[in-house]
Amino acid sequence: MLRKHAPDQESPIRGDEHVLIKRVLDALGRVILGKPDELMLAMSCMLARGHLLIEDLPGLGKTTLAQAIARILGLSFQRIQFTSDLLPADIAGVSVFDRQSSEFRFQPGPVFAQLVLADEVNRATPKAQSALLEAMEEKQVSVDGQSHALPRPFFVVATQNPSDQIGTFPLPESQLDRFLMRIELGYPSARDERELLTGSDRRELLATIDPVVSTSQLEQLQNCVDGMHLSDALLDYIQALVKFTRESAEIESGLSPRAALSLVRAAKARAFIQQHSGVFPDDVQAVFTSVAGHRLKAASNSIYRSANDLCRHVLDSVAIP
Repeated sequence: MLRKHAPDQESPIRGDEHVLIKRVLDALGRVILGKPDELMLAMSCMLARGHLLIEDLPGLGKTTLAQAIARILGLSFQRIQFTSDLLPADIAGVSVFDRQSSEFRFQPGPVFAQLVLADEVNRATPKAQSALLEAMEEKQVSVDGQSHALPRPFFVVATQNPSDQIGTFPLPESQLDRFLMRIELGYPSARDERELLTGSDRRELLATIDPVVSTSQLEQLQNCVDGMHLSDALLDYIQALVKFTRESAEIESGLSPRAALSLVRAAKARAFIQQHSGVFPDDVQAVFTSVAGHRLKAASNSIYRSANDLCRHVLDSVAIP
């Protein structure tokens, strides 16, 4: 029998790791106001070693969030502005002929950073979008038959405008599946917007923020996430959710095994951040929409048209063991 909370069980996380997580979330919260749940999801994605897709209207802080994550986690950062004339070589790099050595020398592209911001990724053509696929999956790029390893750790944070806006190219399912999670920021509350209007410029504020964790500390936190306990009963619950998406008449295409693995990793990361002694059903439910929403496709006759409604339908239809 699963329980949603276990306050009487001792958490396996050490105090210094708790402090690091709190410092990271507090620093992010000073830049992105009034979005604690979204920041928790974004941090869960990083700790689960996944790539993050941020989808929302222009001007809501998508780019600022990506820059804040890179700065606070102490990661090298590159931004790629995706446009309709972007070429794969503009992302991965190009071989340049060196006259002195009489041989071609590889000139790395902006993808060679620990955190790469693919800004407005759906404004580029599918050919340019596909240049990210190998990098996201294999942590390397191939140019002129040669493979070049990317820095470790390696994250892609992509921002995406709504697909009904002019000049956008929908991401193919194969690329969407490479993103562990997708989140939306939404409009700020009136109080948070007043603070934005009267406070410091977000870019100026970013410049004053120092890294909170080192690369080795980030890896330590990720290893702690890997070690979070996941019971057989909870695995049954996750498999039941995945099975329902494949069998429901409301869903055209269900979740893949890769999506199931992503759900496990994201739930572990969320449980770690929440200082749980293991993964519980509320951890799975809290990350389910962010993990599954961009992977599920509603049937043509489904009454659930939005990703949020479809994911809520799945969660409401599968009983917790």
